[in-house]
Amino acid sequence: MRILLTGASGLVGAAFAQAAARRGHTVIGIVGCWRGAIAGVTESRPVNLADTAAAQKVALDVFPDALVNAAAVAEPLACEMQPDLAEKLNVDLPGMLAQVASHLGAPLVQLSSEQVFAGTHAPYSVHAAVSPVNLYGRQKAEAERRVLTAAPDLACVVRAPLLLGNSLRGRRSLHEKLFETWAAGRAARAYIDEFRQVCPVGNLAEVLVELLERNDMQGVFHWAGTELLSRHEIARRIARHFNLPGKLVEPMTRADCPEISARRPANLALDLTPLVGKLKTRPSSFAAGLEELIVPPPFRHWYHTR
Repeated sequence: MRILLTGASGLVGAAFAQAAARRGHTVIGIVGCWRGAIAGVTESRPVNLADTAAAQKVALDVFPDALVNAAAVAEPLACEMQPDLAEKLNVDLPGMLAQVASHLGAPLVQLSSEQVFAGTHAPYSVHAAVSPVNLYGRQKAEAERRVLTAAPDLACVVRAPLLLGNSLRGRRSLHEKLFETWAAGRAARAYIDEFRQVCPVGNLAEVLVELLERNDMQGVFHWAGTELLSRHEIARRIARHFNLPGKLVEPMTRADCPEISARRPANLALDLTPLVGKLKTRPSSFAAGLEELIVPPPFRHWYHTR
């Protein structure tokens, strides 16, 4: 299968490319400013994905058998700081790709987020009403609507959780951002009353590939890890995995920063049915995800000279 992958240099995109290549698929990756090699990507095409017309031209030129959209402005704060750019990447791009998928008769997997929920009525089923509390969540919810409207018989939307993994740049994933804080000489403050169902990015990538290989899985689905953990416990376990002192992680509560917490869902536990009963890939534990992590290259000097 020839797969067009947007966001190929991102955390999910790079993991997906490797998983797809292992299963014999050809991946044509659209990248932004990344010019290095990406394992599993047969061909890279640099495109400004904020230019919807340019991205559409490439998609039609490639004429893929399937499409995967892993591109996004995925940080809620970044969305608030650059709302126009975030709108183009998080809403306009998925809508265009769904139109292309419909035109080509090709399946599309659209990566969405747990952040479409408010975090007040967990666990969330795929049938729960979306109720985002921040701009990122609202954009992802609108993207879902556009994708499923444009390609209802071809599109698969996967709401994913907070992810563990190693990014190409070494600065994008959860543990890499913790290392950045620690290397700067600061302890990481983490909520004891905010909960996430963390998933290893490689496990999610296997799910996305498996969904593309089937022709009976359209609509909205949830995927996540097997454990619901507080942000504080997540950071504490990461520090312990790398034999770093517990003092590098400080507890905090949502009440400590009420204005910020109002835009952060408290509990995003996801009900994984029906996917968990229909796929060969099984949900992964947090411990399994930890074993895949490496010390991020930008912070190895700090780590080894402690």
